[in-house]
Amino acid sequence: MAVSIIFSSGGSEPPELVPQSARPAKTGSDPEPTPEAVEQAEEHAEEIDALPPGLAAPETKEIASRLVSSADASTLDWQSRYGAIEDLGDGNGYTAGIVGFCSGTNDMLQLVEAYTAEHPDNPLAAFLPALRKVDGGDSHKGLDPGFTAAWREAAEDDAFREAQDATRDRLYFEPAVRLAKMDGLGTLGQFVYYDAMVLHGPGLEPDGFYGIRDTAMRQADTAAEGGDESAYLDAFLDAGRAAIKARTVQRDTTRIDTAQRVFLREGNLELRTPLVWKMYGESFRIP
Repeated sequence: MAVSIIFSSGGSEPPELVPQSARPAKTGSDPEPTPEAVEQAEEHAEEIDALPPGLAAPETKEIASRLVSSADASTLDWQSRYGAIEDLGDGNGYTAGIVGFCSGTNDMLQLVEAYTAEHPDNPLAAFLPALRKVDGGDSHKGLDPGFTAAWREAAEDDAFREAQDATRDRLYFEPAVRLAKMDGLGTLGQFVYYDAMVLHGPGLEPDGFYGIRDTAMRQADTAAEGGDESAYLDAFLDAGRAAIKARTVQRDTTRIDTAQRVFLREGNLELRTPLVWKMYGESFRIP
């Protein structure tokens, strides 16, 4: 059973890499305001941190990584994705790594800057000026030729893999899990938030994570507000699915229809194993 903290409410074929067409670009010159939910979570960080680990437990976090990888790359071997890099033609430039860091959406820039700060003599350091210039768009100017090879070379370095892990956690995993706990959600709900945060990005727009959450909260109360957890998650998945369908590219909703919705209908709110689901017609199982 999920543990809740009570707060007042605030406002086909699989792709080779994670689709990120809805992830908003965030640049230093035009930062987005901090969502009210983030401020609430920060205010109540001590209470949230005292809750059971849920998705943050090491063995469950591994399951989360495998579930995301099954959707993004049709494999449970998420650690094979550190060196993956490709332009998906979705307007976000290069998409790469374990959660699809993009050259056009600022998260790749943050990753390479953090890695270079600790390890200045790395294959990607020379591309930092170009990454800063292409941030917010889909241009490869200054990146080609050589960037994809440099990424793959860097991915052989344990330090770059650790930097990918840390950036994923800081930008996506930790904020999603913290907010899900604030909303009174169990482990499945925490995963649903995390997957949506990665897929849609932490944007306030209707197709960004916080916009999707706002839409769901207009349809159903969260568990922390006294609502039914399953009903709220159903509303959240509906909103996420609608955001995917509103895209012009990468419109497949398999990750919701034959995975997350399946777990929800089974009543598996704590994401207990064994888990069986399908992605693009292929069956997966975690014992």
